[in-house]
Amino acid sequence: MEHQQHKVVCCIGDIHGYITKLQALWSNLQAHINPPDFESALIIFLGDYCDRGSNTPQVLDFLISLPSKYPNQTHVFLCGNHDLAFAAFLGVAPRPCDGSEFRETWREYEMNEEREGWYKGEEYERMHVQARRWAGKMSGFNHVKKTEYKGSIYDAAPTFESYGVPHGSFDLIKAVPAEHKKFLADMVWVHEEDNVCIKTDEGIKQCKLVAVHAGLEKNRGVEEQLKYLKARDTRIPKVEALSGRKNVWEMPKDLAKYPTILVSGHHGKLYTEGLRLIIDEGGGLEHNPVAAIVLPSMTIVRDTDQLSK
Repeated sequence: MEHQQHKVVCCIGDIHGYITKLQALWSNLQAHINPPDFESALIIFLGDYCDRGSNTPQVLDFLISLPSKYPNQTHVFLCGNHDLAFAAFLGVAPRPCDGSEFRETWREYEMNEEREGWYKGEEYERMHVQARRWAGKMSGFNHVKKTEYKGSIYDAAPTFESYGVPHGSFDLIKAVPAEHKKFLADMVWVHEEDNVCIKTDEGIKQCKLVAVHAGLEKNRGVEEQLKYLKARDTRIPKVEALSGRKNVWEMPKDLAKYPTILVSGHHGKLYTEGLRLIIDEGGGLEHNPVAAIVLPSMTIVRDTDQLSK
């Protein structure tokens, strides 16, 4: 069992609608971390709570219940690209800060509309581009994930079905309870934390921590990125920090000015190199574990670990 004199921080990778994995991972974190440290830990969920797995409502119920069950913990619920698209379809994503319409976000990607089978049902005219992609129709083989598409480019069919409506149905808006809508409306796009300790080859190092679903763009100013992420700027059709790939993998040079841990999920990989941490061993695939990292010790805990109290 782990005991730290430093504040314990747990960063939990993408859950993607798998409630049994989330429950097992939580139990294993509880078993691994000394009780007083667990009770006062900072818990950062790295986003992507929905899609692919078939228990999205139960996952959201579990997350919503944590602050009352563990009142001395601090809980951060980051928005993933899947969650933003889900929230946007439900009409609970933040409105564009300049008063523009969500349809303005279509323009840049309209050439993909037919290929990606964007949603064209009820009230589609008022939707953000990612909501239309999320609730759209896509079938065939996803060569990136090496699986069949589940309903849409986002694999959203299991989310619709978990709320008891067919994929692409506008009835989802009525089926999702108010507390789930509030959770999705309140998600943050980035979290910054000072004085987080991490074990390195040179010993324990005190750092700043930035948590964001996919990462920060390497060749763009960090301050500018943090500004639009804090503002949750939905004028942007594709938020790279939530859905980018190669362009957000590496650590931006700006962050070297002050030792900063950059932690993300999203990439379907587990990567812990220096202060760049990517915690998404599951990738939303049924047979992969869901992982978390515990700081300062840098211990990886999985739902599949056989830990006992």
